[in-house]
Amino acid sequence: MKKFTATSFVASYLEAWNEQDAGSVTEHLCSNGHYIDEVLQEAMNKKTLFEELVEYFQSDHSFYEVTGDILSNGKTIAFQYCAKPMAPDSRAEVWHGAEFITLRGNSAFEIRDYYQLRAGLSRGQGGEGGVRYVKSGLRAEAMAQLLEALEHLMLEKQLYLDPDLSLPKLADCLNTTVNHVSQTINAGLQTTFFDYINQKRVEAAIKLMQSDSRSREAILDIALEVGFNSTSTFYSAFRKVTGQTPGSYRRRVKPAV
Repeated sequence: MKKFTATSFVASYLEAWNEQDAGSVTEHLCSNGHYIDEVLQEAMNKKTLFEELVEYFQSDHSFYEVTGDILSNGKTIAFQYCAKPMAPDSRAEVWHGAEFITLRGNSAFEIRDYYQLRAGLSRGQGGEGGVRYVKSGLRAEAMAQLLEALEHLMLEKQLYLDPDLSLPKLADCLNTTVNHVSQTINAGLQTTFFDYINQKRVEAAIKLMQSDSRSREAILDIALEVGFNSTSTFYSAFRKVTGQTPGSYRRRVKPAV
């Protein structure tokens, strides 16, 4: 029997999406599991999700693939994904998302799906062009206050240094909901949770690399110190923020001997 791993679960799950097999997608949920569309704030059990997917797959022609690392502690799985049009000549938008999965045995008890389309459009909804604008559950004033609290927390507590920092953990620290934090980061900062945290980590790494006392320290040690779990994730995030590798940046700013 094939050993269960987070990687094999996600691979099987996305394969079902790419084959547009509603039954196979829902089979990844346990009998009383549920899927939550965080953008639309809708929760669906297996039966409802199956019905929604059958209709959704009639108009959706996206290919889903993992971007970045698949994170798991044995009880939960988190990963980011990218949805690209299947047809190479399609003018459909490329969009991104992230899913947080709570496991029960080898099945998902809860799947939370966060995604972001261009201009805040929501996938698969009726209206002009087959999509409609999604109204945020936060008022502008509340979002501004949450943004201020978020930045203050990052500055004072440096939560990004925690390699196990998650969206639910950040929401607890801010005394608010996961959905509100996600909306604030997505709409208020025009980025994702992972990219926001990784940018903070890269900025912290740059400060260490600019320090004379840390100029000879291994890049891996710096990456781990600022909250990254692997060199590959650090290199990818560093290049995304700065446009160059950590090694290239270090050589450019290396103090004169």
